[in-house]
Amino acid sequence: MLLATGAALAAVPVVAGDVSVLLRHADSIKLSDPGEFQQILDRLDSDSAALAPDQVDYLRYLQAWRAAYHGDYQTSDTMVDELLERSNSDTVLFRAKVLKVNTLAERSRYEEAFQLESQLLAQLPEITDPDARGQALVIAAYLYEEAGQYDLAFEYADQVFKESTGPYSCKAEHARLAALYKSGRLEGIDEQFRKGVEICTEAKDPVYGNGIRFYMASLALQRGHADEAIRLLEGNYATVTRSNYQMLISEFDALLAEAYMNTGQLTQAKRFALQVIEQSMRNEYAESLSIAYRVLYLIEKHQGHLDKALAYHEQYMLANKGYLSAVNARALAYQTVQQQLAAKKLQIDTLSKQNEILRLEQSLDRKATETSRLYIILLATVLAFIAFWTYRIKRSQLRFMRLARRDGLTDIFNRQHFVSEAEQQLQYCRKSGREACLVLIDLDHFKAVNDTYGHAVGDRVLKRAVAACQAHLRSTDILGRLGGEEFGIVLPECTLDQVLDRAERIRLAIVEVVRGDAVDDICVSASFGVASTTRSGHELRQLLIHADDALYQAKREGRNRVSVSDGRAKPRLNAVGAATEEVQ
Repeated sequence: MLLATGAALAAVPVVAGDVSVLLRHADSIKLSDPGEFQQILDRLDSDSAALAPDQVDYLRYLQAWRAAYHGDYQTSDTMVDELLERSNSDTVLFRAKVLKVNTLAERSRYEEAFQLESQLLAQLPEITDPDARGQALVIAAYLYEEAGQYDLAFEYADQVFKESTGPYSCKAEHARLAALYKSGRLEGIDEQFRKGVEICTEAKDPVYGNGIRFYMASLALQRGHADEAIRLLEGNYATVTRSNYQMLISEFDALLAEAYMNTGQLTQAKRFALQVIEQSMRNEYAESLSIAYRVLYLIEKHQGHLDKALAYHEQYMLANKGYLSAVNARALAYQTVQQQLAAKKLQIDTLSKQNEILRLEQSLDRKATETSRLYIILLATVLAFIAFWTYRIKRSQLRFMRLARRDGLTDIFNRQHFVSEAEQQLQYCRKSGREACLVLIDLDHFKAVNDTYGHAVGDRVLKRAVAACQAHLRSTDILGRLGGEEFGIVLPECTLDQVLDRAERIRLAIVEVVRGDAVDDICVSASFGVASTTRSGHELRQLLIHADDALYQAKREGRNRVSVSDGRAKPRLNAVGAATEEVQ
């Protein structure tokens, strides 16, 4: 039968036999035609008293999906929880749980998301509805891709294609391509991006098709082709805004802000960055917000508006900290839930064995005593083995927590944990009236090392530089890798003169230790920027800005030297387009 669309829909009476058809149709067009989807839901909601209980449940599920799509998670949660309490439809219950997994992940509640997802995957063999299965498999692919478990993401995406769940082929391809891009498997990816867009076009799924275009533009920007990224994003911007999918709109806006800044079009860059911030008042998407504040900080600093630059830098640090926390939280949540599941299985096995022992003890007779006792000893050995593995799992959990705080290459604090530790130490110094200093270190011409000798030599140089720093630090000093070849050190209870002496010794040590590399003609030095609490105060954000200015002063004066901040932030002399790249 033909379904009424557009304005004509309101004039069509709801007939009991047509409701299920309308609901399935609305479900199939919720991304490709959001206007008609909205009209169908509104029309059915006005006549919900005439609907059967299972039809009301299906309608409530679609309304919960619509609320989540527009970022209204409170309404979506309320409706999903009501469905989970009263619905008798196994399919609706399953899909409501899948929706909840998705919204939990979007709000960075990853441990809850992984726990619920593990329950859904265990239940999946019992589910026969193709839409419910496709939805669950796609969400699994996305969730594992976000946690950095790319092989699992590929596995679930491939399962979607094997089951031929047509409406979900585009979403599965988007998840697969996201995993390829984020894992750095870029060989032939341009052609795969093109085919992915074709799949989404055929599936009439513009939202996920534009999600693929977002990764295409990100890769173009990464390759230094900002103009190409702008053409791709602007060419599809109208379709993205019509979708009303706020997360994707924020991602497009943030990437456009960065691309326009890289081409020197600062007015456009600022406009798109402010749009991201305006949208974040309702829904905070950490990565987009971090990019937006960074763009605004660089623009205002370049234009000499130091008060505004300071304010945006503070917001950038908060947003970037939130984004890095989310990245680490995803990986840690996955590992935590896996360990919890393994521990739970061991507990169940332990209880089972204990019950078996009790049954044997109760059924012992005199003739079988010795044989049964041997079996009890065997079971006790099994219990001891299970206890040993429970201990190993606990140690693994502690190890995962440690890895979440450490830089994978150098084994010093990562940026997120460095910021956290530095803020605590600075607060202690402020309350106790003690002085502290911040030192920023950037290796000179490090990009040339990677380009000339390869990343293996570059990694070895970074490790040697860190070792040179550690040789001159106390146990109370805080050393962290801030990104790339840039490091930070917080030295509590140190005067500026003491820190300058130590920074000079570290500078000389880095030059000497790098010269000892297997490559004879390698030459790497480091530039230092120093800021003191006596001039800059005890707030980490202010110390970072002043130390950063001193670092760039050292770069401008010829590199391989130590420069001290005078406590006044100064705009950098290089153009904003160049300021987005590391000064080598």
